[in-house]
Amino acid sequence: MKTIQITSSFQVYPSVDALPDDVQHLMQLAHQMRDKAYAPYSKFHVGTAILMQNGAIVTGNNQENAAYPSGLCAERVAVFQAGSQHPDVPILKMAICAGSLTSITDKPIPPCGACRQTISEYESKQNNPIEIYFMGTEGEVYRSESLENLLPLSFDKNFL
Repeated sequence: MKTIQITSSFQVYPSVDALPDDVQHLMQLAHQMRDKAYAPYSKFHVGTAILMQNGAIVTGNNQENAAYPSGLCAERVAVFQAGSQHPDVPILKMAICAGSLTSITDKPIPPCGACRQTISEYESKQNNPIEIYFMGTEGEVYRSESLENLLPLSFDKNFL
């Protein structure tokens, strides 16, 4: 038997104001998209903004449905839109703002498992890491250099 140790590291920014200018802009767009989310059941809104290699910015927010599995998370809305509108353009950076409408959300909220798998697919497809910045509605912002930090031992096309 042997042991494998997997570690993740994140850079922590004290607030949006401490982010690089281009990421501040992305996070501001993610906040705006969060405000437009459709989540009448959970009251948990998420907004995402993606910077593409060609300079385009693609956004998304979560869309719920009374039949819960029929909804879609903000990250997947944005990633799928990026893949549809810019199929051969790599994703460089992603900003995510998430939080409840019923309480203060001051801790960074990472993408859910399904979104991590989707982002992993695009990272694998483009063979380049995607920087991911995530936060609650206020407070610290975490930066991951790659989705691999959030989903080590990921399942991808190489297993098929």
